[in-house]
Amino acid sequence: LDVGAEALQRGLDGLSYLLAESSKLMISETDFQDSVHVLGFSDELNKLLLQLYLDNRKEIRSVLSELAPRLPSYHNLEWRLDVQLASRSLRQQIKPFVTLKLHLSENGDQTAQVLQTDPSTLLHLIRQLEQALGEMKSNHCRRVVRNMK
Repeated sequence: LDVGAEALQRGLDGLSYLLAESSKLMISETDFQDSVHVLGFSDELNKLLLQLYLDNRKEIRSVLSELAPRLPSYHNLEWRLDVQLASRSLRQQIKPFVTLKLHLSENGDQTAQVLQTDPSTLLHLIRQLEQALGEMKSNHCRRVVRNMK
């Protein structure tokens, strides 16, 4: 090939990145051709890269999905509200806290996480989650999610 090992490594890294990202986004033939045309390759090489992409994009997507991390998913939630009314040092005290038992399932195995917080922190968490759900309804997020599939 008459090139150094470092240049060859960079070329292979660039080619694999191009194919992986194109397959991940499932871009069309014309979008792929436009992306490769900017690189300044010859028309023959552009056609070879397009054919390589079209032949291997399903296999690349399956490999990428196998490499993706498997996160636990929600199964059930139990909660309890506890209130401390007094202690030895303070006779007139009201100290509420919420105990949550979060059941998660991962690859058929179920685990439980016990969490404890005060109501104000829980309300803040609820507001943040509702804001995130509202953000998912925006056009930008819908486009991103659609392109990720």
